[in-house]
Amino acid sequence: MTLREIIKHLDAEVLLDNNQLDRDIKYAFAADLMSDVLSIDASEIILITGLANPQVIRTAEMSDISSILFVRGKRVTPEMTRLAEESGIALLRCRHSMFKSCGELYVAGLRPVF
Repeated sequence: MTLREIIKHLDAEVLLDNNQLDRDIKYAFAADLMSDVLSIDASEIILITGLANPQVIRTAEMSDISSILFVRGKRVTPEMTRLAEESGIALLRCRHSMFKSCGELYVAGLRPVF
């Protein structure tokens, strides 16, 4: 599944695409604890989170995660956008809860990391 397809499934908003919209995504990982994110080892992944601060971008960068979906309509700051742009990370936002977002993407074919 591509980020473009994820956007359609969740009626998500693209905050920053970084030329990633046609990138293949096979796995999703949902977390608000960035220490949990640091423990995963997977490629072709999207991070789904309700945490909106610069540490999320830094954690994704350290974990080689190329796309982040912010749930519950979370606001992304200009600093976060700047960091993501520098790191080549795509940022998306949807209004759904984390639970609904994960469920919709699972039904659509994304697999969990664990």
